[in-house]
Amino acid sequence: MLGYTYCMHELSGRERAYAYLRDQVLSSPAATGTFLNEGELASQIGVSRTPVREALLLLVSEGLIEMVRGRGAYVPPMSGRQIGELMDLRGVLERHAADLCLTAGSVPVERMSDTLDQQEALSEGAAEDHARTFIALDGAFHQHLIDAAGSELLSHTYAGLRARQLRAGLSALFGAPDRKHQVCTEHRAIVDALRAGDGAAVAEAIDAHLTVTTRILLRG
Repeated sequence: MLGYTYCMHELSGRERAYAYLRDQVLSSPAATGTFLNEGELASQIGVSRTPVREALLLLVSEGLIEMVRGRGAYVPPMSGRQIGELMDLRGVLERHAADLCLTAGSVPVERMSDTLDQQEALSEGAAEDHARTFIALDGAFHQHLIDAAGSELLSHTYAGLRARQLRAGLSALFGAPDRKHQVCTEHRAIVDALRAGDGAAVAEAIDAHLTVTTRILLRG
């Protein structure tokens, strides 16, 4: 499982529970369609059940889980509409960030290339741990572009999609053979277009990447 690397001594119990649920539990396709056990989660995280319950309520407010009377916290599957909306929103945010970066001359080509190199090094691994790390790097790749735009609101909005993106990304990896290699190729096209300063090519590469991912998720 992807390393749980938060600075625990700096987080409250609720924050620890929220981060764990968002990044380690809800990101897993295996959690879809299941009910979460508060007691088990509390033991795994090392907190009491109260902060776990508070974290679950936060996730309910974000639409990531549902509370079912008499059953508890349920992780619903992502509908086709939700998948489409997620990818559409990503496209809008990433294209806008790219435009801002190209205009300001703040394109993070080196950071994105370094992250892509790490992804390529993991592209042969088939274990779930490798897949989770690969998707975490995928998120970092795109977040580099978003953050380089210099807009706190843009960065915050995009980061808020993290749990949905992790789950969707893992589902796409396991939903198509050789998807890791395809992702790396698609990411390379984005980096090359950014390096060339070609805004139209950047938008085309971003759209192509998200279109393929959407197609895989919808057929799954």
